[in-house]
Amino acid sequence: MEEIELQAGPHRPVHRVGDTVRRRTGWWTAAVHDLLRHLNDVGFELAPTPLGLDDQGREVLSYIDGESGRSTWRLIVGDEGLAAFASTLRRFHDAVAGYRPPANAEWAYGRLPVGAGELICHGDFGPWNLVWRDGSPVGIVDWDLAYPGPPLDDVAYALVYSAPFYDDDDAVQWKAFPEPPDRRHRIGVFADAYGIAIDGLVDAVIARQRQTANHTRILKARGLIAPWTTTASIEQDDALAAWSDANRHLF
Repeated sequence: MEEIELQAGPHRPVHRVGDTVRRRTGWWTAAVHDLLRHLNDVGFELAPTPLGLDDQGREVLSYIDGESGRSTWRLIVGDEGLAAFASTLRRFHDAVAGYRPPANAEWAYGRLPVGAGELICHGDFGPWNLVWRDGSPVGIVDWDLAYPGPPLDDVAYALVYSAPFYDDDDAVQWKAFPEPPDRRHRIGVFADAYGIAIDGLVDAVIARQRQTANHTRILKARGLIAPWTTTASIEQDDALAAWSDANRHLF
C-alpha cells in the first residue's frame, strides 16, 4: 500500500498506510501498547488501537482521521475549545484510573511504579497531540512520554500551553492568540471543565515546567536524539520555569 508521510524528519518519521499509522519504536513501546489496549478495552474511543509491528519493525496503530499538529493551537484559543481540551484530559484520566501496568513496564523515563494516588499520565498533553474534527477532540495521539504520576502532572503540563505560561509575544506569534491572553480567566475555564480547584495550580505548573527539563535530561542521558533533547532546549525549559515564577502576577 502507498505510504503517506504525516511527519517528516530523522527523529520520528510518521507514515500513514491505509487505515494505519507506522512509527519507529522506542524502549517504551511495549508499555505504551499495553496502556492503549487497556483504554480500548474500557471503551475509551479517543485512544488509537495498537496493532503490533510491521515487517520493518515499526509500531502499527490505527489511524484517527482529523486535524492534529501545530495548526491546532487556534482551536483552544476560545473558551469552548479550551473547555473541550480540559474535559478530554479528564475523560482520559477517568478511563485510565483503574489501569495497573505490568511490574516490569519500561516507560520513557524508566521502570517506574504507580504510587498511591497516581495513574499513567499522557505526559505530552498539548493541543497538537489531539485529533480534532469540527472543533472537537476525537482522538489523542503520541503516547511515547506516558509515565506513572499524579493526575496533576498532566493538568499542569496542559496549562503550560493553554493558559499559556509564556510571555505575550510568544502567545500571539506562536500560539494563535489574537491578543495577549487573560491567563487567570483561562486557568479558571480549564479548571472548571476538568473539575479541579484553582488553588495551587500556578505552583503546580511551575513545578511541572521544571520537571519537564529534568525529564528531558533523562531522555538525553538515555540516548534519545531529538530537537527538544538538546542542551539549548533543556536550558530553555529551565528559563521558562524561571519566567513563570517571576511573572506570577499574570496568573
